[in-house]
Amino acid sequence: MENRMFCYQCQETAKGTGCILKGVCGKDAATARSMDLLLFVVRGIAVAADRLRNSGVDVAHDVDEFVVDALFSTITNANFDRESIERRVERALAVRDALKAKAEAMGVGLPAADELEWAGSRDGFDAKAGEVGVLSEPDEDVRSLKELIIYGLKGMAAYLDHAMRLGHDDADLHRFMQSALADVTVGGLDAAGLTALALKTGEAGVRTMALLDEANTSAYGHPEATSVDIGVRNRPGILISGHDLSDLEQLLEQSAGTGIDIYTHGEMLPAHYYPAFKKYEHFAGNYGNAWWKQREEFATFNGPIVFTTNCIVPPLPGAAYKERMFTANSTGFPGCRHIETGPDGRKDFSAVIAAAKNCLPPTEIERGSIVGGFAHNQVMQLADKVVGAVKSGAIRKFVVMAGCDGRMRSRDYYTEFASRLPKDTVILTAGCAKYRYNKLQLGDIAGIPRVLDAGQCNDSYSLAVIALKLKEVFGLADINELPIAYNIAWYEQKAVIVLLALLSLGVKQIHLGPTLPAFLSPNVAKVLVDNFGISGVGTVDEDMEKFGLA
Repeated sequence: MENRMFCYQCQETAKGTGCILKGVCGKDAATARSMDLLLFVVRGIAVAADRLRNSGVDVAHDVDEFVVDALFSTITNANFDRESIERRVERALAVRDALKAKAEAMGVGLPAADELEWAGSRDGFDAKAGEVGVLSEPDEDVRSLKELIIYGLKGMAAYLDHAMRLGHDDADLHRFMQSALADVTVGGLDAAGLTALALKTGEAGVRTMALLDEANTSAYGHPEATSVDIGVRNRPGILISGHDLSDLEQLLEQSAGTGIDIYTHGEMLPAHYYPAFKKYEHFAGNYGNAWWKQREEFATFNGPIVFTTNCIVPPLPGAAYKERMFTANSTGFPGCRHIETGPDGRKDFSAVIAAAKNCLPPTEIERGSIVGGFAHNQVMQLADKVVGAVKSGAIRKFVVMAGCDGRMRSRDYYTEFASRLPKDTVILTAGCAKYRYNKLQLGDIAGIPRVLDAGQCNDSYSLAVIALKLKEVFGLADINELPIAYNIAWYEQKAVIVLLALLSLGVKQIHLGPTLPAFLSPNVAKVLVDNFGISGVGTVDEDMEKFGLA
């Protein structure tokens, strides 16, 4: 057992119960255990930081930055480099011990907890990691709720990280994040207390996504309806994947005038919707589809690939494009070059640009364009048309089909569901789930596209803003009275914080698929069903009937 792992944080977890030999994501057991150890020490940091703050003692901001990065680096598909994770463990021990020393100097008492007291070197990392993973909590329901909170905090950390890179931060969010980790570690909360903390995590998630929305729009303008080319040009290109808009901006600046074109991939597609990026003539378009198709699409792209965040699929042995892969921020992959962030917060992409100059142009895999850019500001500009269409009956219902895509064949359900929706319905989407239907020709209703893409997964916030505004316009007392159905796909931990955020806003009757999370114990799942109407998906016919769309 000591050479095994246990992870069930993503939708594709082995057999729907947990990965124990190797992650379905491709992560090996040793790296997964190192992540367990990192989270263990980070919980110790959170306990010490929380006690210091509650005693009126300031905690340095570099502690906040480290906690955010550590949580982000353990998200599914973000970091496969054991060495980089173990360097974080060493840093975590130093940060924790500095906080302990500060507490002792200030006369602040700390609780007895292994997360605070264990001291080890690399020689002992793996042995300790085997003791502190998910299954170290013996109570199934308590474990389920604790992991629900921790996964929500991981998603929250991802979004906060992006906002921080654009100079937007909120000390209260860091304080909540570390307080929640402390409560999970030494708070002694029962199931009711942990359930309440999960909803508070959702509330903090709403504030985090609002902060990121402000960061993105203040830097790059409000997304606007945009047609994005999905073909290729005849010059070498760089493909940028992940979610970080600040990295894209720096890459565009540094590659201007070099004869290199920049293409987005996956969740970077919505970057084309921001006005500030449209000034770059070499910002060519979007290449490919959702993250899980990258093995074939990266091979045909021919140029360098930059991963700014999670959504890495480990290349197959012998894959030529691995030599062209670069990672940044919280990501990592063995053998790939990592682009460090400088003291000024900026990156040097010259190595990527130099590599691109020696590459062939991308091989064309499709032609045409897709339309997006319907975040809350753009939709509100169409509010009169939307409200008029609803009142006239031209739009009968909105269907929120946001979230993540994945490689399981069961996700074909979402393509079929979208294609069979009645022509008087409109899809509201965000995240890479859109790739299941954003290239279907679904038409429009009175000039309103039947697929309104708000952007990245964090832009699910936009969908909540739109719903709340429509509630106000129609004079409704409850958001659940709106003609909106929720049929959401999930994959990883950013989807968890989005779900908790929606629950904290009072949204009910959310259908979640293609399977319910493995980390929800039967009792915890029952609480969500009884209190919020959470349910899984069925067949397309069954769900059309359930949503009143048959």
